[in-house]
Amino acid sequence: MLRVDALRAIYPELSRCIVVTNMGAAPAELFSLGHQPGFFYLWHSMGLASSVGLGIALSRPELQVVVVDGDGSLLMNLGSLTTLARYRPANLVHLVFDNEVLLSVGRSFTTATAMGSDLAAIAAASGVPRTGTCRTEDELRQAFTGALAARELACLVAKVEPQGPASYFFDLHYLESRFQFQRHLRGLAEAGAATSASQAEGDPR
Repeated sequence: MLRVDALRAIYPELSRCIVVTNMGAAPAELFSLGHQPGFFYLWHSMGLASSVGLGIALSRPELQVVVVDGDGSLLMNLGSLTTLARYRPANLVHLVFDNEVLLSVGRSFTTATAMGSDLAAIAAASGVPRTGTCRTEDELRQAFTGALAARELACLVAKVEPQGPASYFFDLHYLESRFQFQRHLRGLAEAGAATSASQAEGDPR
């Protein structure tokens, strides 16, 4: 399975979520499928996508948050799995693309998953309630939509080929991405507050 095909298979659902990505190939491929204001590409912060996603999920429980991560990135911050399990936000799905190499730095060496480390099993042992490993687009689509419907913390590992995009070009500066994402979150909060106020005004009590 190619990562871009996996992303394409779940893009309709991703486009309606708050998405935080790691750096490298995954954000480039997601951007190529169509940027959304709720997508935040975490440049120059390898390993921290899960931590940023956790913070958003805890502070904005009304939003569905998806972290798009990689095996190399997760292995740099493996303790984040125990932190995720400790706080267990029901609105967070952690999606890890595992290609068993550090692809974005030139496939310079393999990661621990090439030698048998099982990230889904590590997540389960850490206390993450819903985990799984997917090897086809259909398996991923079913697992991902199931995780969204279940409304519980999930860590899904998608095994993909070590093949990246033809280009890592982004027509979006990282500062522009940051401010656009911030405005989007603020706008969602303001819209939610307005809806709540309108409903309160119509309450017969």
